[in-house]
Amino acid sequence: MPTHACCLSPDLIRNEVEYLKMNFNWRMKEVLVSSMLSAYYVAFVPVWFVKNTQYYDKRWSCELFLLVSISTSVILMQHLLPARYCDLLHKAAAHLGCWQKVDPALCSNVLQHQWTEECMWPQGVLVKHSKNVYKAVGHYNVAVPSDVSHFRFHFFFSKPLRILNILILLEGAVIFYQLYSLISSEKWHQTISLALILFSNYYAFFKLLRDRLVLGKAYAYSASRDSEQKFN
Repeated sequence: MPTHACCLSPDLIRNEVEYLKMNFNWRMKEVLVSSMLSAYYVAFVPVWFVKNTQYYDKRWSCELFLLVSISTSVILMQHLLPARYCDLLHKAAAHLGCWQKVDPALCSNVLQHQWTEECMWPQGVLVKHSKNVYKAVGHYNVAVPSDVSHFRFHFFFSKPLRILNILILLEGAVIFYQLYSLISSEKWHQTISLALILFSNYYAFFKLLRDRLVLGKAYAYSASRDSEQKFN
């Protein structure tokens, strides 16, 4: 598990973000490869043992492949992206900050600074970079204004519950589709397969909802304390 070091050095913050991006991409590749392999062995490998004189449902094999791959992806992401890891990414994104491109004609009368990589820029300041004008969005901003990967990192992890909410919506959609397929299914082997996958998805959905409720209260309490301290 990577660690987060709260520092005021822009170079160290950007280097930490680069390492976290590589680590996150590696975890996503692990999820993608593992889920595809699991779905392949479940849905397509048994077809190899079917004789030429026997019939197999191609549509059901493709549907089973998609259900197993999505369900396995959510379970693996829940394992590889725990709450502690998502909080680490959120803290790094908060320190990285973000820039919004603005029209130079609309801010010609406002003071504009030349962006430098050694400076930590406050919120709302305007800077010039690569012949464009950018406005600081975060409370602290050390990201490179023209770097799209920095913008994506801040977009996905600036809100600590965004990844968890995406997983909950995806898992809920899969469960809803599986329930519909289970009700409309008329073949016993499809019913058994859907029931087994649905049972694992119920457990994953329960854990996601539990983490969402606990972390939601924790972050709400932290935000209320910060607002009270600023007010005082």
